[in-house]
Amino acid sequence: MAKSPAPYNIHDYDVPLTTVDSVLFTVHDEKLKVLLVQRGNVPFAGKWGLPGGFIEQGADADLEMCAIRKLKEKTGIAPPYIEQLLSQGGANRDPRGWSVTIVFYALVAHVNCEPHIDSVTDVQWREVSSLSAKELAFDHGQIIQLAHERLQQKALYSIVPAYALPNEFTFTELQALHEVIIGTTLEKKSFRRRIEKAKLLIDTGKSTVARGRPAKLYKVKPEGRAYRFVRNLES
Repeated sequence: MAKSPAPYNIHDYDVPLTTVDSVLFTVHDEKLKVLLVQRGNVPFAGKWGLPGGFIEQGADADLEMCAIRKLKEKTGIAPPYIEQLLSQGGANRDPRGWSVTIVFYALVAHVNCEPHIDSVTDVQWREVSSLSAKELAFDHGQIIQLAHERLQQKALYSIVPAYALPNEFTFTELQALHEVIIGTTLEKKSFRRRIEKAKLLIDTGKSTVARGRPAKLYKVKPEGRAYRFVRNLES
C-alpha cells in the first residue's frame, strides 16, 4: 500500500515577508497629493510610508481586498478606483528579511475622506512634488514615482482621474484635474469634444449653484473606467 504523503508544512520552507501597500492619490488645492502614514515601530520608526500591511488570511479573500481594508482603516472609506501596479521584492528592501510587496494605486476625492483623516494623527496628505526620499521608509519613494507615472498615463488616455473628484462634477473640474496630474494645460474645446464624443459621462440634470453662470454636473458611466482613447488628450 502506498504511503500517504506527508502533510505540507509551510514552515519547512523559507517564506518571505509579504505585504500589500497602496499609493492613494487625491487632488486638493490644485496639487496632486499622496496619503502617507507615519511609522510608529521599527524598522524606520518615525519615517513616512504607504498605507499597507501584512495579509490577514481570515479577513482578506484576495490581494485587492487586503489593500482596500488597509485604506479604509486610514481614510474611513473604500476608494472608488483601485488597480494593481506592481510586485516588488528583494533581500535588501526590508531590514527584517527577504520581503515582497504587492502594490496598488488608488484614487479618492479629497472631500470624501478628509473628515476621517483629520482625526488621525499619524496620517497626512503630502504633495507628490515635495517628497524627499530621506523621509520615506523602505523603497516607497521609488514606488510612489512609478505610481505617479502610471497615473499620468491614465490621465492622458482615459478619464480614470475623475475618480479623484466628488461623485458629481463639472467639465471644468474634470479638465483641471487632468491638467494637475499631467502637469500641462489642455486645450479646452478639444478636451470637451473628445470626452463628449466618447460618451463617457452621464448628465445628472443638475447644475452648480455657485455665483456666476451655472455649470452642468456630470457623473462617470460605469464603463468609463475601462475606456481608453486611441490618441492621448494632448494631441
